[in-house]
Amino acid sequence: MSTAQREPIPSGVAGVSMRDLLAACAAAKVVSTPPQAPPVKRDVRRGVGERCRKVA
Repeated sequence: MSTAQREPIPSGVAGVSMRDLLAACAAAKVVSTPPQAPPVKRDVRRGVGERCRKVA
């Protein structure tokens, strides 16, 4: 069988609408994305007396 006689291979999935495909992708992204981490709280630098009680 030569290449000219072969039937073309369909590209894409038959029977799935673009709307359903986009909805499935959006749902998968929401499910697979971890929640956002809370902001990091920066402490004010403490003196030696507050960090190490043995010194004070």
